Amino acid sequence: MGFTDAVEPILRVLPEVPKPTRRPSLTERFAWTAVALVLYMAMAHTPIYGIPWQAPGYERFMVYRVITASRRGTLMELGIGPLVTSGLIWQLLVGSKIVDIDITTRRGRAIFSGIQKLFAIVFTIVQALAFILGGVYGTLSPSTAVLVFLQLSIATFIVLLLDEMLQKGWGIGSGISLFIAAGVSQDIFWRMFSPIEVQGLPLGAIPAIAVAVFQGITTGSWDKIQSIALRAGYPDLLGLTSTFAFFIALMYLENIRIDIPIGVSKYGGIRSSIPLKFLYVSNIPIILVSALYANVHIFSQLIWLRIDKKDWMYENILKYIFNYNKTGEGQLIPLKGTLVYYLSPPGSYVSVMEDPLHFLVYSLLFIGLCILFSIIWIQTAGMDPWSQARQLAEAGIYVPGFRRAPKIIASILSRYVPTLAILSGLLVALIAVTSDIIGVFGGGIGILLLVGILAQYQALIARERAIEMYPLLRRLTGVR
Repeated sequence: MGFTDAVEPILRVLPEVPKPTRRPSLTERFAWTAVALVLYMAMAHTPIYGIPWQAPGYERFMVYRVITASRRGTLMELGIGPLVTSGLIWQLLVGSKIVDIDITTRRGRAIFSGIQKLFAIVFTIVQALAFILGGVYGTLSPSTAVLVFLQLSIATFIVLLLDEMLQKGWGIGSGISLFIAAGVSQDIFWRMFSPIEVQGLPLGAIPAIAVAVFQGITTGSWDKIQSIALRAGYPDLLGLTSTFAFFIALMYLENIRIDIPIGVSKYGGIRSSIPLKFLYVSNIPIILVSALYANVHIFSQLIWLRIDKKDWMYENILKYIFNYNKTGEGQLIPLKGTLVYYLSPPGSYVSVMEDPLHFLVYSLLFIGLCILFSIIWIQTAGMDPWSQARQLAEAGIYVPGFRRAPKIIASILSRYVPTLAILSGLLVALIAVTSDIIGVFGGGIGILLLVGILAQYQALIARERAIEMYPLLRRLTGVR
């Protein structure tokens, strides 16, 4: 009995969202997408019942919250972390043929989707237990621990179903993309317009600038303007201008393409082109590296809280891998010189000046891993030249002026794809590292994800509108 045969009976009993019996209109899909977003935002602002609530305040380090669309101390404590982790692992396992599942068949796709859901549930349980046993909420009584575990598990399972609902055609796009974009957008809006006072000025950059200018005009003292220009750890004028600059630059890069001319034999040799995006792997390397770092930090903190600090293994080995200081707010800060310290972003230009070696090591590791994951991803996700060539040849697509063979198409794609994969991985890593240092709102990783997701939604909405306006396109594209 193979792996798929063994796991299939378990998949049949998992709750699932049925597909719509008819194709919903674009307006209906917008409505269901809005429902999913409202439910997510409601859970992201509902504190966990049973633990002492504390206002989270302004978080200076939100990179891992961004990637998992999570909110500290709320029902969305885990966010989409289990879904992302499960999806990435199984994409890599199936793409690399370590696990043989034929996703070209209907049964194979159903099994692949079910396995991702099953392991997302498993990761939900594991991460919920890690948060509780790791002491994130302090020492809990057994009954309170069970209550917190149930809240985290049920809320994350609801998010899983919301994501499935959108992907099965009730809404637009995927829940993962939608919730990440919502979280990043909310953080950017908060950093721009928050009225909460910090260091004598509003936290939000725009009201802080307005207050500083008003005080300068009325009192003749422009000290506030100088302080808002560079405000390490908080939104400032540099971060505001950098956010707009990076957003425009990324939108421009997102639309750079290399067009390869093609012909389609089954439509009488009609001519078109295949656009290869300059950001060929998009934000996938950032997601992979960030998910890896997030899990390293979560489980290293869990082990550090539970391990005996006088243990021989800790004294001689583990303290050089993970070692933390606990702040008055209960946060764990990696100690300088440990592995987890160099896997943590510096956070601001002040930190870079204080410890340039930290910035150098973090940047080299982050950039190197992004390039490595870019290369691995195109091989495992079927985006390499040979896989693309086989798919194009099977669809009756050829390059005019060349023989109609997969080998020819692969040789042409090989001129561009490997270089684009490396360059895009390098570029997104550089943008993420530098934008974090200068305080781009939403974080470098967040702004990269947001731009990529907005571009995807723009393409999806344009496609849906075209299909509704021209029914012939539905038959040509095979959409039902």
